Amino acid sequence: MAKKKKRKLKKSVKVLIILFVVVLIAGVIFIFKPFHKSEEVKKVKVEDSLEKYGYVLNENETAYYKDLFKQLKSVLNKDDVDEEEYATLVGKLFLADFYNLDNKITKNDIGGVQFVYEPYRTDFSKFAVESIYHYVENSLYEKRDQELPEVTSVEISNIEQVPFDYQEQTDEKAWTFHYVITYKKDLGYQEEGTMTLVHNDNRLEIVDLK
Repeated sequence: MAKKKKRKLKKSVKVLIILFVVVLIAGVIFIFKPFHKSEEVKKVKVEDSLEKYGYVLNENETAYYKDLFKQLKSVLNKDDVDEEEYATLVGKLFLADFYNLDNKITKNDIGGVQFVYEPYRTDFSKFAVESIYHYVENSLYEKRDQELPEVTSVEISNIEQVPFDYQEQTDEKAWTFHYVITYKKDLGYQEEGTMTLVHNDNRLEIVDLK
């Protein structure tokens, strides 16, 4: 009889251990499942593009930027492109993206790079990371609590075509202009300066920014 009782006791202990393990696993899954969902990495999709010119519009851009991109698309889809309007829009798009840090995911998410003169892009990105983007906190999991600048408008004035020297060559009809940036809130970021764009194949690209 004693042996039978011991066997029953051992079986009961085994059953209890198995039940405990099952409950423990279920509890871990229940606790970490919602946590895992909240930790999903933010992914940015391309919303629109201008394949002929290599421009793309990401879905996380501001309403102001999206409106400018729509205008650019309209200008560049015409048979006869108005270069002054093209240069103006490139300038506005760059400034509206580069200085709008609020929608950037990390400090390496540099805005406006697609509008920079192609041979300068790598150096430009490095400079941006070491300067204006240096203190942008990570927002991969959308948990950032940091006040960053938001661009609401860009004004372009004194636009003209002038010769411009760069990389041992000269663009006789480069575009230059003065710009003024307006922010949702003044956080001390640059508000005005000058910009120069040169011709690179079928594109106008930023080669100088002050």
